[in-house]
Amino acid sequence: MEAYRNNSNTFCSFFVFFGLLVLFVSTMPITDAKVHYHDFVVQATPVKRLCRTRSTITVNGMYPGPTLEVNNGDTLVVNVVNRARYNVTIHWHGVRQIRTGWSDGPEFVTQCPIRPGGSYTYRFTIQGQEGTLWWHAHSSWLRATVYGALIIRPKEGDSYPFPKPKRETALLLGEWWNADPIDVVRQATRTGAAPNVSDAYTINGQPGDLYNCSSRDTIIVPVDSGETNLLRVVNSALNQQLFFKVANHKLTVVGADASYVKPFTTSVLMLGPGQTTDILITADQPPARYYIAARAYASAQGAPFDNTTTTAILEYKSAPCPAKGATIKPVMPTMPAFNDTATATSFTTSFRSPRQVPVPTNIDHNLFFTVGLGLNNCPPGASRSSCQGPNGTRFTASMNNVSFVLPSNFSLLQAHQQGIPGVFTRDFPANPPVKFDYTGNVSRTLWQPVPGTKLYPLKYGETVQVVLQGTSIFTAENHPIHLHGYDFYIIAEGFGNFNPSTDTAKFNLVDPPLRNTASVPVGGWTVIRFVADNPGVWLMHCHLDVHIGWGLATAFLVENGVGELQTLEAPPADLPLC
Repeated sequence: MEAYRNNSNTFCSFFVFFGLLVLFVSTMPITDAKVHYHDFVVQATPVKRLCRTRSTITVNGMYPGPTLEVNNGDTLVVNVVNRARYNVTIHWHGVRQIRTGWSDGPEFVTQCPIRPGGSYTYRFTIQGQEGTLWWHAHSSWLRATVYGALIIRPKEGDSYPFPKPKRETALLLGEWWNADPIDVVRQATRTGAAPNVSDAYTINGQPGDLYNCSSRDTIIVPVDSGETNLLRVVNSALNQQLFFKVANHKLTVVGADASYVKPFTTSVLMLGPGQTTDILITADQPPARYYIAARAYASAQGAPFDNTTTTAILEYKSAPCPAKGATIKPVMPTMPAFNDTATATSFTTSFRSPRQVPVPTNIDHNLFFTVGLGLNNCPPGASRSSCQGPNGTRFTASMNNVSFVLPSNFSLLQAHQQGIPGVFTRDFPANPPVKFDYTGNVSRTLWQPVPGTKLYPLKYGETVQVVLQGTSIFTAENHPIHLHGYDFYIIAEGFGNFNPSTDTAKFNLVDPPLRNTASVPVGGWTVIRFVADNPGVWLMHCHLDVHIGWGLATAFLVENGVGELQTLEAPPADLPLC
């Protein structure tokens, strides 16, 4: 009996000690964040698509490039070696880059390009983001083939805010040109005309069944009956918004741009270039093969576009096998019309944050930015071959009538950090220089923007509202506007000209979605808000690459705050020189 009592006391003492230990451990900071090291070799690789082989710029010989998988809180260290014949940079699309602007990647904005034969190491930590992002080249049109997925899972021990899916699949939607994409954009720059449209769309680099010489390599997504899977959909296309469907299946949207959303069910997605959408799909249909399909949402009236359809196949493992020598055609979804703005709008306006969020309400900077195309008159003495835009002009684009010009001798961030004069000015206009009927018949005197490298300055911690107003100069269209270094709340969107006296009533200040890329509706407007809590120089631009090349961009210059945690880190020793 005595022995039993002693053992009991020992057990109780151990239990108290164990309880104290658990309490101590639970109050310690989590230290299980990892550092992930990767090598990216940018190189020319023979790639065969649509019956022909061409030398294609890839990362590590892969098209698309490697998928990077991390947990929230982890650090990435990626050494990029340039063995291609073009300059290159890598942008980590949607990563907040808190104080690490030197790793953001846009050419001549946060760094000079990595020259052929050179290298640069990107170092940054994922902070408070979960879901799907992606990485891509941010130099000329290299991102046509230089891109890949960046998957951010919850911290170790944390879980998704939805039942854990049986399996996960990243689906990157892209565009393929039979010609070298750099040659395509260079020809457009020479002629002043719009560049040639792509020859195919792709899913994970493969065009799919509906194109020549493509059926054998069509992407297969296997499923078991009854299981729920997570599809991570990325629009990696250069110049095209895309509709996305899975035949006969409902899609439950649970995340976008590495933020969770209030789940909603839809049969169709619409993603602008740069946007990501996480969806749950349940295999609840008769076992068979079903097409996953994507094709253009083409909002610009009369503008040429690639009207083909890319496919992958959702394949039930228990689907009946075809007879020998026969093939069973997968079920095809009915896709929206190319110009189905109603469907696109119904989708983009369905997003909400899962709960009430801290939307900035006392606004320090109330900005109004017009976005759209323009036409430059043919310069005096120029040949007609260099002015092949409409009526002998050259295409251009602008925000607030300023067509953004990248510097060439320094990056904007270097010039800011080192106080180098003459590289940029701090006078990007807070409003359009001339008010006009933005979405109506615009006077020809407003069609020609002014070139310039103008930044909009912000003090650390200031609150910002931007009305992004589409224009109908030359043509109205949907513009995917991406802000580097920040997520922002989309508090409203609508059609026509934004009217502050009536449209502010539409603002959602309770649970708006948090995004990094906003689709400005064709002939309409979007309102975003954010807090300038990340020092550096941050590009805001249209993610249609043809438009950023024409100047549809600006940048915010966010000053340092107080103390180390509000100050841009020093530039790394291996930062490329111009």
